[in-house]
Amino acid sequence: MIEALIAGHLMGDASRRMDKTGREFIVARVLARSKGDEEFIVNVIAFDDAACAALLTLADGDALSLTGALSPKVWTDKQGNARPSLDLVAARVLALTAGV
Repeated sequence: MIEALIAGHLMGDASRRMDKTGREFIVARVLARSKGDEEFIVNVIAFDDAACAALLTLADGDALSLTGALSPKVWTDKQGNARPSLDLVAARVLALTAGV
């Protein structure tokens, strides 16, 4: 696990989920770019109340920064190609809005 700071844009709206014990959490996807313009999709999950509330105020395409525990992974697409995947457990979320 890596402590990370990620900046990007929300892909779709964040959504509420509930685990088997009834605990609510938020999931979202963020499109982030490297310095070389390589794109990464970051799968985000938030349990912290403040992070959950911040994610729910955002809409598709909004800019944001997140901090938290990052886990790099690899998945295989339908053509058999290995693709990188990033999972982030968000500790803090900062919405980047115009005029602020």
